[in-house]
Amino acid sequence: MTADLFSLKDKVAIITGSSRGIGRAVAERMAEAGARVVISSRKGEACAAVADAIRAQGGEAAAIPCNIAEDAALEALVAQTHDVFGPVDILVCNAAANPVYGPMTDVDDAAFDKVLHNNVKQNVKLAHLCLPDMAATGDGAVIIVSSIAGYSGSKSLGVYAISKAADFQIARNLAVEWSPKGIRANCIAPGLIKTDFARALWENPKALSYVEHLTPLGRMGEPDDIAGVAVFLASPAARYISGQTITVDGGMTIGDPF
Repeated sequence: MTADLFSLKDKVAIITGSSRGIGRAVAERMAEAGARVVISSRKGEACAAVADAIRAQGGEAAAIPCNIAEDAALEALVAQTHDVFGPVDILVCNAAANPVYGPMTDVDDAAFDKVLHNNVKQNVKLAHLCLPDMAATGDGAVIIVSSIAGYSGSKSLGVYAISKAADFQIARNLAVEWSPKGIRANCIAPGLIKTDFARALWENPKALSYVEHLTPLGRMGEPDDIAGVAVFLASPAARYISGQTITVDGGMTIGDPF
């Protein structure tokens, strides 16, 4: 049946940064598809609220707070997931850091290191903690939420853009190394999505109008626009897709700017 192609029934999914925005939408839709989802971000109360909401809708969810910057916290996240749900089938690396806005000349070493540590190194570390579970079953999916910022130069988000371009390569490397074990790794590159990160844009009518002008579909994206792609990439429907970056931007990167 067609529905079976998109089913995540009984799969265990860790979604980082899932107490709000894109991560929350991914967790909610994966739960609707049958996955047992782990809600994770730094704030325990926020995680618990999302897990409670999913359970109220009939889904299975657990709240496991985690600061992705800390190696011990990543290890605890996976260990506690094992305790609650069992081995990990799906990993969505959505949490990221961007403490600076401006040209790279204004970014000090501490901020530069934080962005690359959280957005690149820790994605690899968390994947390596989950991949043995997937290899043991001969099936699994790693999904990294990157950004269209990784495709171009930037006057204001240069270091963040570097980290997001690196995420594309992480997915390619993981795909090559782990595909023989039946594991797929892919990236999603969202465009401008209506989340807290882009709040300054969508709360400014002039800026929002400009974004809509640049986007062939004529609107900013919603978190669910990304969540649907994440469910697809985690599902059997995407069983022949690996090492790819799926751009979800309403056509912004191919649009006519004039």
